[in-house]
Amino acid sequence: MKLIVGLGNPGGKYEGNRHNIGFMALDRVAADHGFSPWKSKFSGKIAEGTVSGEKLLLLKPETFMNRSGQSVGEAMRFYKLSPGDVMVMHDELDLAPGKARVKQGGGHAGHNGLRSIHAHIGADYGRVRLGIGHPGHKDQVARYVLNDFAKADADWLDDLLRGISDGIGELAKGDSGKFMNAVALRTAPPRSSGGQKSGETSAKAKPASEAKPTPPKPQPAPKEPEVQDEPQDNRSALQKLVDKFR
Repeated sequence: MKLIVGLGNPGGKYEGNRHNIGFMALDRVAADHGFSPWKSKFSGKIAEGTVSGEKLLLLKPETFMNRSGQSVGEAMRFYKLSPGDVMVMHDELDLAPGKARVKQGGGHAGHNGLRSIHAHIGADYGRVRLGIGHPGHKDQVARYVLNDFAKADADWLDDLLRGISDGIGELAKGDSGKFMNAVALRTAPPRSSGGQKSGETSAKAKPASEAKPTPPKPQPAPKEPEVQDEPQDNRSALQKLVDKFR
């Protein structure tokens, strides 16, 4: 079994916050893959399901962000899991919006949810860092993460969440490369050699039946044959008469 944790704050007030992108990712996975209904347990909400033959437990802590580790620790100990069986999805200020990275172990980089998890289970768990961008100054961070995503973020956010759902089975198997490929197919779909997305037709291209024929290039006019001038006859009339009887 793998424990997939999404970080966020409970309640409708925080539902659309940037800080809650971890909750959003788990909601998409549960809906797409037919997980059990969410129920209260381990100081959070849990849902169970199987993807690609892997049994998964999804956990959304309801202890608020800075106490997330309490809920994660309870679930991990109940199922006798190790930190290596835990994968945490969380917002990441240091990644551009729509980007994702998988990391195993390491520091918490000041993230309050990760800081709490470190305190309860150590640092050896995995995490999926979900880029939300940075407001530009550290003094603006708290307000930024606790504000809702803008309407302009809807497209990339939907692509990212769908990509996570597409690749969740590979992530559960421990294949982060295939997981990231699934995310990339949603967030950065391949383009044809002509620079268009696969399957697209260029608006400038026209079917052969509609294309105008190219007019033939004008050919240079043929040169007229050169005419040799007759030599001038400078003889006198007497000389001509003499030459006639020779």
